[in-house]
Amino acid sequence: MAQSLQAKKRAKQNTKSRTTNRARKSQIKTQIKHFETAVSEGNVEAASEQYKLVVKKLDKTASTSTMHKKTAARKKSRLAKKLNALKSKKS
Repeated sequence: MAQSLQAKKRAKQNTKSRTTNRARKSQIKTQIKHFETAVSEGNVEAASEQYKLVVKKLDKTASTSTMHKKTAARKKSRLAKKLNALKSKKS
């Protein structure tokens, strides 16, 4: 257990940031699942709408220290590949 006041404060800050980071990551995972279900159903309109929402969430999360910018870019790229494959398959 933390003894000094500074260590106690850091412990509190760490728990607070851990809960917010977990919540943000969970929201992203949920949004990605919605996107992937739309892709698996073959619904291009719903998939493109979900893609926009996922990108927005990823950009917001990457702007904080929750996720690195390049990690968010990699996830966006992989999702865009799936969306483009679905669009080309439907055409």
